[in-house]
Amino acid sequence: MSAASEPSDAELAAGAVAGDERAFSWLMQRHKDGLYRFIRRYTGDADEAYDLLQESFTAAWGALNRYDRGRPFPTWLRRIALNKCRDWSRRRTVRRWLTRNEGLDSWTGQNLTTDDPSPEAVLSDQEQLTRLDQAIANLPAGLKEPLILTAIEGLSQDEAGKLLGLTAKAIEVRVYRARRALSETLALQDL
Repeated sequence: MSAASEPSDAELAAGAVAGDERAFSWLMQRHKDGLYRFIRRYTGDADEAYDLLQESFTAAWGALNRYDRGRPFPTWLRRIALNKCRDWSRRRTVRRWLTRNEGLDSWTGQNLTTDDPSPEAVLSDQEQLTRLDQAIANLPAGLKEPLILTAIEGLSQDEAGKLLGLTAKAIEVRVYRARRALSETLALQDL
């Protein structure tokens, strides 16, 4: 089947709303890799990203009748995933606060802390990528979201601004601040 004969996202969404589960499956197949990468960069955790990907598609299925077919489906789907990531971040913050205030030494069996890589491991490209992913995941949401959307996902500042409800100039400033914060964090890790 050629790309020209493949149905558009809007056509698939309409089919899924009409009850065609195969249409939604096709949408998931089409967008799962990019959405997973987006969530993975937000969380810094592959397992959490997989769980949030499933939650995002479940929420998208439930909200598909509200999808405006005149707008890009990937943007709508990213917005759902972004909300799921924000919820995950809030739950994690509350869990940390509760754990600290209860005086527990562990994170209830979850390893949410990171170990600095050994000097030998830093030389590996994979370790450097892991450090960068973790540093991005630790940025405040107000800096992380514009950075991921523009620098990694390839959205323009205007597109990212529309998705986040900000101006293009605000996105530009936040991306600058995010890059500066990453640079400082990674430089401190190298000490």
